[in-house]
Amino acid sequence: MADHTQTNLITLSRHVLAEQRAHKDATGDLTLLLVSIQLGCKFVATCVRKAGIVNLTGLAGDTNVQGEDQKKLDVLANEIFINSLRSSGKVAIMVSEEDEDVIIVSAKDRDPAGHAYAVVFDPLDGSSNIEAGVSIGTIFGIYKVAPGSTGTAKDVLRAGRDMVCAGYCMYGSSTSLVLSTGNGSVSGYTLDTTIGEFILTHPNIRIPARGKIYSINEGNSVYWDSACTEYFSSLKTRTVDGKPAPYSARYVGSMVADVHRTILYGGIFAYPADKKSAHGKLRVLYECFPMAFLVENAGGRATTGTQRILDMVPMAIHQRSPIFLGSRDDVADLEACYAKHANGAAKEQ
Repeated sequence: MADHTQTNLITLSRHVLAEQRAHKDATGDLTLLLVSIQLGCKFVATCVRKAGIVNLTGLAGDTNVQGEDQKKLDVLANEIFINSLRSSGKVAIMVSEEDEDVIIVSAKDRDPAGHAYAVVFDPLDGSSNIEAGVSIGTIFGIYKVAPGSTGTAKDVLRAGRDMVCAGYCMYGSSTSLVLSTGNGSVSGYTLDTTIGEFILTHPNIRIPARGKIYSINEGNSVYWDSACTEYFSSLKTRTVDGKPAPYSARYVGSMVADVHRTILYGGIFAYPADKKSAHGKLRVLYECFPMAFLVENAGGRATTGTQRILDMVPMAIHQRSPIFLGSRDDVADLEACYAKHANGAAKEQ
């Protein structure tokens, strides 16, 4: 929370406006869009806090496009962000985890003089943990619509490196928003509920080059490939100067919570492809890309094991992918393990 003896607080709006003034070619459109996103985050944070009191937990009685049971808060959070983004006047197209098709914003809801953006988002990641009181969150990424385009699926079916902004908002013991507009800068803000503003609390976030924590669902280890099995086994038997120095295991099961800890403390987060999910489980556009964008701008790495995540070009809006992200050296070790196994398999052929 903000120290109310301080009268010169740096809010998210103030920080983004300062960044805008630093770029002479900035139009202010992205700033207005981010104002709409933070409004959506505040609204959802309020709903999460009172979910158990006003009966917002439990199932809504339907499933989403992923075949997952929708929670009542899933549906509400989705409506909140769609309405908030549409009202900005700066969005031409949206992709949500909860909607099967792209959402095209009508011409009457667009600012004819403004630059149009495409926004991809998971309105409530980790919603299966709602009733357990575990941290959940919203993940989003922003693309500029291609010149001349009125907003189509092609504007989002692009490499993650084309994003102009990405972030997430975590709803837990406090509400934290982590944001990057690229150029190697990542900032963290905490919601001060007494004044209703996100306050800059973590400027210039940098991921340690190597961490001491790994985060993966080891309940699926029987389904892993040989490279994944070898790498994570090596973290448990690791030694330094002849003394045991194993990594600690930490896994919440909510991507936002696990990645937030990884960004702050270092280490590696993973959701690999396996025998059950041959193409991985996390969605490329609104889970893998935004988190990879943040991690890379904070000095880390993100990979499928064999390819940089942000170099992927998805073929479908709900396409899935394996992902490993976190500290630079940890992810490099993982990639080396996959390369070793790939070379060994090639020699056997």
